[in-house]
Amino acid sequence: MLIADSLVNGFLSSNAMGQGIVVCQLIGSIVMIATIIGKAKELGFVSAATRRFLRDFSTCRDVLEYYLQRRPNVKTGAEGIYKETCERLLKLLTPDVRSLLVGRNTNGDGAAALTAREIELVRGTCEHMLDEEDIRLESGMGVIATVVALSPMLGLLGTVWGVLDAFAEMGAAGSANLATIAPSISAALVTTVVGLLIAIPGVIAFNRMNASIRQISSEMEGFADELIGRIACEFQGRGA
Repeated sequence: MLIADSLVNGFLSSNAMGQGIVVCQLIGSIVMIATIIGKAKELGFVSAATRRFLRDFSTCRDVLEYYLQRRPNVKTGAEGIYKETCERLLKLLTPDVRSLLVGRNTNGDGAAALTAREIELVRGTCEHMLDEEDIRLESGMGVIATVVALSPMLGLLGTVWGVLDAFAEMGAAGSANLATIAPSISAALVTTVVGLLIAIPGVIAFNRMNASIRQISSEMEGFADELIGRIACEFQGRGA
């Protein structure tokens, strides 16, 4: 309570510049907190969905079994990459082979084969979807980083501005009395304190979410490599 009272009193005692900076910092903190909450929920969902999908996919006999049996409509995470890649793969197959695959009537004799060039087209789709997922995972992180970086800098600006005003008042009064300048200096420091109070938890949240993003990205990248490898093993066979 003592710290809160000091901040409130300092805010009320500061000049218009300092109060404006504190208001901007608080608005930025609200935006940052909302972004952190939304991003944490998103990352938790994507992480759980990706692990569940990878577990189910690992039990499939061939690369298209999961797609043909469950018809996934997910557009995010590893399952989204898998869905788009499978759709691209099916479009490259002939209508007869596609009908056989959809009916699960293939006999494993290599009839559903693709050229090396077609395999590369499928690889391109898979890699493109992986890049899109990485961009989606990173979305919103820039907002957090911006607030974390700007809050202390705005605080420093407010403090320096307040100190300048305090020295100007001291010069106008023609006195170096500490009792005269101390309240102004105290008020000037409020912006820096508020900026640090916003930035410190923001840095912690940013780093933790960055670690989660790297983990999810690593899992999706490993899956994408495995998916293309399995497609090449199962479908490549007609030569260049």
